[in-house]
Amino acid sequence: MKIVLPVAGKGTRLRPHTHTKAKSLVQVAGKTVLEHIISRLEPLQAAEYIFITDENGSQIEDFMAEKFPGLNCTYTVQKERLGPAHAVALAAPRVGEGDDVLVVFNDTIFVTDLTRIPDLCADCDGLIYSKEVEDYQRFGVNVLVEDYIADMVEKPDTPVSRLAQVGLYYLKDGAGFMRFIEETIAAGETVKGEYYLPSVFMRMIGEGLKFRAPEIDAWLDCGKPETLLETNRFLLDGRHHSHGQVENSVLIAPVHIDYGATVRNCIIGPNVSVAAGSVIEESIIRDSIINADSEVRDMILEKALLGDSVRLVGSPRRMNIGDHSLIEME
Repeated sequence: MKIVLPVAGKGTRLRPHTHTKAKSLVQVAGKTVLEHIISRLEPLQAAEYIFITDENGSQIEDFMAEKFPGLNCTYTVQKERLGPAHAVALAAPRVGEGDDVLVVFNDTIFVTDLTRIPDLCADCDGLIYSKEVEDYQRFGVNVLVEDYIADMVEKPDTPVSRLAQVGLYYLKDGAGFMRFIEETIAAGETVKGEYYLPSVFMRMIGEGLKFRAPEIDAWLDCGKPETLLETNRFLLDGRHHSHGQVENSVLIAPVHIDYGATVRNCIIGPNVSVAAGSVIEESIIRDSIINADSEVRDMILEKALLGDSVRLVGSPRRMNIGDHSLIEME
C-alpha cells in the first residue's frame, strides 16, 4: 500500500498559529495533528508514505525523521495551488501498477479500524469514508443506492444524504485512480479554478467502478481554533497524564502535562494539554492548549490556544470594595 498525505495549504483558519508552521504540526492533546494521524496509519505497514508539501515541507521532513525514523517517506512540493485532486496527482510517479492507495487529508483526525479495509472493499473498487452529520449543508455528501455510492452532492440544500465525506479515501487500483485524476485535469473539470476529488470519483462511477461509504467512529476537525479545542477535549477524555514537574497544584482530569513542562501553584483542568518546556505558575487554566516552551504566570485562562514560545504574564488585582457591590469582570 502507498499512503498519500497532502499536507500543503496555508491553514488560514488557524492563523496566527500557522504563520510559522505547517498546519499539521499544530498540537492537540499532547501531540501534533500529524503524529495523531500517522500513529493511526502505522498498523497498515504501508510500503511508502508520499507527502505532498508546500514551502513548509522541510518542517514535515524534519518532524517525520525525528518521530517516525523507520517509515519510508518521500516528499513532493505542490508549487501551484490547484486543489486537492491536483495535489494527489503529484503522487502519480510513486504509484505503480498493483499498488493500492490510501489518501489521507490532514485537517481531521479520524477514529476507525483501517485494518478492516480488505473486508470492507472485498466487493467494490474503493472506499470513501464518511460520517453521518446533522449539518449536511456544510459538506460534500455521498448518496447511496443499495449500499454503493451513486452520486456526490456538494453542500446540498435538502437532506439527500447526511453521509459527509471526511477526507479519507481508499483505492484498490492506485495507478488506475491516478489515470482518472489525469483525465479529470485534462478535461478542465474545476470548481472555482481548482480540481476536486468528487469529480474524479463520479467519472470513475460513470465508468462502472463501485465505491462503498463506510462510516468512521469519530471525525475530529482540527482546521480552526474552536474545533481544535473540541478535538482536544475528545482525545483527552479518559486520559490523564502528568509527566512533567507539578508542585503545589491541583490537576482536574483529564489533563496532559508533557515531559519537561513545569506547573507550580496552579489549578489546571479539565481538558488542558501543556507541551514540553512550558512553565505555568500561579494560574487557573481550563479547556485550553498550551504549546511548547511557553510561559504563563498569574493568569486565568479558558478556551485559550497558545502557540510555541508564548510569554503571557498577568498580575493579581488589589481591590477595596464596599457593601452591596456588583462587579463583573469578563
